[in-house]
Amino acid sequence: MRTTPRQVGGGREREELVELARKSIRQGSKSFALASRLFDKPTREKAWLLYAWCRRCDDIADGQDHGGTLNLDEATAQRRIEAIRVLTRRALEGQPTAEEAFDALGQVALEAGLTEEMTDDVIDGFALDADGWRPRSEADLMRYAFHVAGAVGVMMARVMGIPTDDHAMLDRAFDLGLAFQLTNIARDLCEDDAAGRCYLPQEWLAEGDIPPGEHMRPEFREQLVALVSRLLDLADEHEAAARWGANGLRLRQRWAVLAAANIHGAIRNEVRALGPHAWDHRVRVGFLSKLTLTWQALREAFGSAPQPDPMPRWTRGELMTIARMAGPIAPMPQTPLPDEVV
Repeated sequence: MRTTPRQVGGGREREELVELARKSIRQGSKSFALASRLFDKPTREKAWLLYAWCRRCDDIADGQDHGGTLNLDEATAQRRIEAIRVLTRRALEGQPTAEEAFDALGQVALEAGLTEEMTDDVIDGFALDADGWRPRSEADLMRYAFHVAGAVGVMMARVMGIPTDDHAMLDRAFDLGLAFQLTNIARDLCEDDAAGRCYLPQEWLAEGDIPPGEHMRPEFREQLVALVSRLLDLADEHEAAARWGANGLRLRQRWAVLAAANIHGAIRNEVRALGPHAWDHRVRVGFLSKLTLTWQALREAFGSAPQPDPMPRWTRGELMTIARMAGPIAPMPQTPLPDEVV
């Protein structure tokens, strides 16, 4: 049987994939679209290609189209995750997928050296949501953030040309992903609750005397503010480590990273400032404020961020170990041993 020949980007023209990815990021995330513009052209295009895959995976997992109404049909949730895995595997193998975003992944994976292990780490986060998973402890929360954001941060570092053996820089990119995800969790508590999800650890809720599933009720708002403050402090710690790591990037890369960090930092500041009213409406950073934060990031890019003391409690190595231990047991090898070994 003749196999399908390998085709970079599923046989699509790179320019076509880049344009489709550009439209995806403009529709899906105005903040990341703005920050990505600060990269040099090759890095910017690869970042768009990677974003398109992440966005499409998220939409397939949640039955959405660039956000919007969730369609969490439990009967099809696992089938959707399996579809993501199959399409991703085909893309990495250079096979056409009939899905533009997955073909985009195939293109950027070849250019940036992205691996199946990296994509599996991200998809495992979507699988947790499909299983209706809820974090019991802080370690569980950080494991989830590892999958859906920290792993993406590592992939973005590869897009920016960070070598696979530069673990210090990969760790700092990982920290930035964690900071962004923790910020998003704090901001989106109300939307997640409406979808039947809660990413605050059950142990935290118990410590705050908040019954399971009741954290958005008005009578628990003060306790919720305290828990979210704890969440935002974690985000601050990881962002500080990421800012220090950005010292090792080229100027335009450092500018883009710091601009994105500034915008997410502004979201955290607004959530803190609003206190119990932080979830009356979705916290947003306006366009003019984003421009101000971006120019502020340029000034910061010419400086040098200090090393945090202490560094964040949760490290990439520790969370990777937790994720691997929590994952499925690897299958037994099927290759027979040589006679002399038996």
